[in-house]
Amino acid sequence: MAGDNAIIVGALAAGLPAAQRKQVIAIGIFAALVLRIIFAVAVLYGLESFKHYGLVFGGGLLLLWVAWKMYRELRPHHKHDAQDELGGIRPPKSFLAAAWAVAAADVSMSLDNVLAVAGAARAHPGIMVVGLILSVALMGIAANIIAKYIERYRWIAWVGLLVIIYVAGRMIYEGWFDVEPMMRAVL
Repeated sequence: MAGDNAIIVGALAAGLPAAQRKQVIAIGIFAALVLRIIFAVAVLYGLESFKHYGLVFGGGLLLLWVAWKMYRELRPHHKHDAQDELGGIRPPKSFLAAAWAVAAADVSMSLDNVLAVAGAARAHPGIMVVGLILSVALMGIAANIIAKYIERYRWIAWVGLLVIIYVAGRMIYEGWFDVEPMMRAVL
């Protein structure tokens, strides 16, 4: 469940100095936890129908934007500077840009994860809380490891980008079925 989030957070934090990378990942973990708690409370109060208002579709579009930003950071500007000290990965423009990208990715992916955990836990809030905390903790640990490997092996960042695009595409595809009836009514 947290695997795709860990790849995204790790890939977005890669290229930053170690201290900033840890801070960006901490922001991502905090944002993920807060968003999951908010969404979990909404699901507990029977608001699962939120996904029928295009949130999954919109989240997929937001994640696609995150993928575009990551692609722009991965590709080298010129052929002669493709192999710099970061293995060709351009660092995000700033700490704030990386933190914003992590938060945007968390927003787009949190609802799906909470719905899955809530579905597995059914009406047992304690199980759901443990599942959410475990999911976020594993995401943080894995994101740190992934970020370190991405800095050493550039090709992993491209695999991470493909995972992000796949998840975004899946969310857009699945979310379209929720949005399509509204779109037909409008058109």
